[in-house]
Amino acid sequence: MDASIEIKELSKSYGRRPAVEGLSLAVESGNIYGFVGPNGAGKTSTIRMIAGLLQPDSGQIFVCGHSVALNPQRVKRLIGYMPDFFGVYPDLKAWEYLDFFAACYQIPEVSRPSLIDGLLELIDLKHRKYDLVDRLSRGMKQRLSLARTLIHDPQVLLLDEPAAGLDPRARIEIRELLVELASMGKTIFFSTHILADVAQVCTHVGIIEAGKLVTSGRLDELRLQIALGRRIEIEILDRIEEAQELLQGIASVTQVKSKPAHNLGERHSLVAEFSGDDAALSQMLAQLVEQGIPVLHFSEDNRDLEEVFMRTTKGLVT
Repeated sequence: MDASIEIKELSKSYGRRPAVEGLSLAVESGNIYGFVGPNGAGKTSTIRMIAGLLQPDSGQIFVCGHSVALNPQRVKRLIGYMPDFFGVYPDLKAWEYLDFFAACYQIPEVSRPSLIDGLLELIDLKHRKYDLVDRLSRGMKQRLSLARTLIHDPQVLLLDEPAAGLDPRARIEIRELLVELASMGKTIFFSTHILADVAQVCTHVGIIEAGKLVTSGRLDELRLQIALGRRIEIEILDRIEEAQELLQGIASVTQVKSKPAHNLGERHSLVAEFSGDDAALSQMLAQLVEQGIPVLHFSEDNRDLEEVFMRTTKGLVT
């Protein structure tokens, strides 16, 4: 698969303070790449350099095979960039806001109404088409800003902290929208310090600290690299002893513990420490079902990402 974003030995300093040092990574087409790090780690500087808004001191950046340094105008047509504090114009209506940016991208006036309606429907704001932007909630403004990045149908989306400051419902809405955009063939590169969002939507993760890329890859690969087990949460209706015995007999299960159930009735919760890959995880569920164990819930505890982050970083700042 071709790389939508390729970065080679990228560096940037502000005076004597390095912001990004020797960063190299590749994001394949159609993936959702979570760029994770604390404030000041170099996330925004990296995204701004990919977007061609910040000149690197050294290194190369390619977007869909085009050099950002040598062909910046072509690259800007290929990307949709959403800054961390993207301003919206409060005295415009939602449709006017999108129409303004459509005009900026020289989209013919006759084509704009259907395009705007389609984008508003995609972000679930068609019912607020004629509302002033100032009357929209923060989450709605964030979704409208995201729609603005899609106005020229870019192949690559660069999103800097798209869920920052949003309430839980708005964050879920943004996550669902990112997954839908990826299903449409978009490549998404977004920065965040909210680990739960990364675990929910990303295909790949890169962790940056003090301007340096600490690790990068698929989340399951990162767990294996640092020898971190996976926690699988299982809720069953009954036959708790049989389920425990079956799980303990699986080679990739290192430990099985009962967990206090939050539900009333006969439900029981188990936590299995698991060292296998996704195929082995699927087989474990199949074995439970084949034995007639009444499984009500089976999922991986996404808090493992916090452990990956803690084990690969040192709390450094630039």
